[in-house]
Amino acid sequence: MNRKARLYFSFRSPYSWMAVEKLARALPGAYEQLEFVPYWDPDQRTEEDLRARDAEFHYVPMSKAKHLYVLIDTKRMAERLGLPIHWPIDRDPWWEVPHLAWLAARRRGRPHSFYRAVVTARWIRGENICDPEVIRGLAVQTGLDGDELVGAVHAADLRAEGADCLARAYDDDIFGVPYLRLGRQRFWGLDRVDQFIEAYATTDLGRKAMR
Repeated sequence: MNRKARLYFSFRSPYSWMAVEKLARALPGAYEQLEFVPYWDPDQRTEEDLRARDAEFHYVPMSKAKHLYVLIDTKRMAERLGLPIHWPIDRDPWWEVPHLAWLAARRRGRPHSFYRAVVTARWIRGENICDPEVIRGLAVQTGLDGDELVGAVHAADLRAEGADCLARAYDDDIFGVPYLRLGRQRFWGLDRVDQFIEAYATTDLGRKAMR
């Protein structure tokens, strides 16, 4: 198997953040070894773009009861990983802002440094990453053009690229994150990351990465 394993991630999800942390600890060069694909709740414009691609968004919003459970569970899981966590408050979040900015950062060759800056801002400092000014500051912090990354939500080509990512998720039957694909094998959720690592270690790319 010579194709990269695919990781669907979201800046919204604490489990996605923790999954990438686990992967980075277990797989040297995980950021380069895995193909990162962003996944988020689309706004109206993105939904229209998805319909034009004969696709839709599989994710179903969680109930209040599940949300309260996630708050407790996330803290517990973060403690097990030795990660501090400051749960952010999302008020009318516009998830295109950080995710399309990440696509812009990828074009500039710095997707992983920008990714790390965003998750640190959100989960360690509790910042509002849907605030364009927060994204502007994170862009500058990682040596990128703040205006370019903030403007990604208004760039037709990046909008189209984002819709392509979500259409790809639809075609891959993605319904939540973190979600990993390794050939025909699929691994959903933080509790399946270890199983993915075991399977990945048996591949040619995995053996090379873990030497």
